[in-house]
Amino acid sequence: MANRFVLNETSYHGAGAILSIADEIKGRGLQKAFVCSDPDLIKFGVTQKVTDVLEGASIPYAVYDGIKANPTIANVQAGVAAYQEAKADCIVAIGGGSSIDTAKAIGIIIANPEFADVRSLEGVAPTKNKSVPILAVPTTAGTAAEVTINYVITDEEKKRKMVCVDVHDIPVVAVVDPDMMSSMPKGLTAATGMDALTHAIEGYITQGAWALSDMFHLKAIEIISNHLRGAVDNTPEGREGMALGQYVAGMGFSNVGLGIVHSMAHPLGAVYDTPHGVANAILLPTVMEYNAPCTGEKYRDIAAAMGVEGTEAMSQEEYRKAAVDAVRKLAADVGIPSDLKAIVKEEDVAFLSQSAYDDACRPGNPRETSVEEIAALYRSLL
Repeated sequence: MANRFVLNETSYHGAGAILSIADEIKGRGLQKAFVCSDPDLIKFGVTQKVTDVLEGASIPYAVYDGIKANPTIANVQAGVAAYQEAKADCIVAIGGGSSIDTAKAIGIIIANPEFADVRSLEGVAPTKNKSVPILAVPTTAGTAAEVTINYVITDEEKKRKMVCVDVHDIPVVAVVDPDMMSSMPKGLTAATGMDALTHAIEGYITQGAWALSDMFHLKAIEIISNHLRGAVDNTPEGREGMALGQYVAGMGFSNVGLGIVHSMAHPLGAVYDTPHGVANAILLPTVMEYNAPCTGEKYRDIAAAMGVEGTEAMSQEEYRKAAVDAVRKLAADVGIPSDLKAIVKEEDVAFLSQSAYDDACRPGNPRETSVEEIAALYRSLL
């Protein structure tokens, strides 16, 4: 069986990287940009950093900001209409996973109008055409949406998140500029950073993992562990490290899948609008304990990548505990809650558990599971 690996055509990294956007648009013969961002980024002048670049290069653009933190089917539909009205020929997506995921869905539907029903994109949709060109500019260090073939849209009517996987949706250009992340508040920095760590750890132990993805994931765990605390304190080194670490994690997990941390986090976002990174961060240590029997020696590698010393001399039980403890310590250090008591209602556990089991990320989990075992994991955090 062949292992497929899909990455951006081009990516730019480092302070000032956004200046490359104008050259990329013009160099590709594109004429008008559809700027996809969210209301807060526009309000606080973050989006303007990019639109200033467009204006400086005399590139016309239209702005769409009708996006929720957990983007919905309606957000996508409105975006498709706005793109068509703007008569644009490319998308500049500025923001976290919400903006970039919305941009992916818009771009795919514009290029594949037979998928205008957003629900038809769930899972691995058989689209035929590449998305309209997307230049993705992340403003959070977590989702790595700028380098993945995945996006997530919320079906509000059914109270569930749809995971969409499509090689045609990957942005042609990723612009990873830590200066675009410097205005993130501490809480969001912590949550998105733990999301990135979850990507790296789940990607490392998923059933689809192999040598090439392992290389990216282990390096991402190391970078994130070394820089997340600094990013939360808004140090330049921390921001730059997290900008890179989350991207490296995305290079891996996009190609091999995730596990039940994500499948359990998705319904929390759909039902309670819980920030995705917070949900992942709370769930990660508990699910790691659950998955440990099916991970071979990989927790030794995770513990070492997180800076735990003496792992080579540890027993299997010791290094597995050390890996989980290191994750719990990092989460606590950056202010992540330790349980779901303030989020989950007992009466919702059955629905959440079934939704998590049905989620597209669940089959990648290293340990076979069931609705009942997922329910027990939720309840253990109440």
